[in-house]
Amino acid sequence: MGEQNSVKFPQEVIDEYATLGVDLPSLFSAGHLGTRMGVQILEASAERVVGTMPVEGNTQPYGLLHGGASAVLAETLGSVGAMLHGGITKLAVGVDLNCTHHRGARSGLVTGVATPVHRGRSTATYEIVITDEHDKRVCSARLTCMLRDAPEGGAPH
Repeated sequence: MGEQNSVKFPQEVIDEYATLGVDLPSLFSAGHLGTRMGVQILEASAERVVGTMPVEGNTQPYGLLHGGASAVLAETLGSVGAMLHGGITKLAVGVDLNCTHHRGARSGLVTGVATPVHRGRSTATYEIVITDEHDKRVCSARLTCMLRDAPEGGAPH
C-alpha cells in the first residue's frame, strides 16, 4: 500500500530516547492510520504535545471533519504525552476517550494540543483541545491511559 512513514517527532525528543537505546519513531506509531490521516507531531513532551492533521481526506459525507478523525488526533496526542510521562519503563495504553464536537471544519489543518490533567504512577489523563486555522475550538477531548510496566529491558524497540 505504498510507503509507510512513522509519526514525526521533534529531533531533540528522538535524540533523548536514543540515548536510552530506544528508536522512538519505531516504538511509537499511530500505525498505518496516523500515516493515512496525515497526523504530524510538532512538539512533544510529557507537559505538552502539539500536532496537526489535514481536514481534507478526513471528512464525513457532508464535507465536515469526521468526528472519528478528531478522536484519532486526540488519542494520538494524548498517548504520546502519556508515553513520554511514563518513560522507558512504562507502556501507555488508552483506556478511556471522550470527545465533544463543538463545530465543523471543512478545510485546512486542525491543531491539537494535549496537556496533562493527571500524571500518576499507573494512569495519565490528558485534555486535548482541537482548533481550526481560525483558532476556533472544533473538539474538546479527554484521554486516560493506563501505564503498564514495560517488558524487562525497557519498552520494545
